[in-house]
Amino acid sequence: MKSHEWAVVDGGAATIGISDHAQKEITDVVFVDLPKVGRKVKQGEACCVVESVKAAFDIYAPLSGEITAVNEALIKDPAVVNRAPHEEGWLFKIAPADAKELSALMDYKQYQDFIKSAAAHGGH
Repeated sequence: MKSHEWAVVDGGAATIGISDHAQKEITDVVFVDLPKVGRKVKQGEACCVVESVKAAFDIYAPLSGEITAVNEALIKDPAVVNRAPHEEGWLFKIAPADAKELSALMDYKQYQDFIKSAAAHGGH
């Protein structure tokens, strides 16, 4: 599944957020509906909602597993998703259930190619 979430795996947890490209498309984030810690998610399942002045956007789990943490700082200051989408603007963490899913994720270069391809075809 190709979408605009990123995942960084460190030890037994994957930190999930949205790309800088996606936060620019979404524009000013005003609310983040975070998933519950302990929730089990499947790869590709909508599990978080980011609301902006434009609309609400589903955020999909890039990996199957259990939600182990959420970024509670976003409750008070959701705009950090815009300011630092790859750092403090992370959304949630997953304990991956299937290591094979990790190999299917795009790396940064593949993602940049995906964005260019989507833009060439009129998508985002």
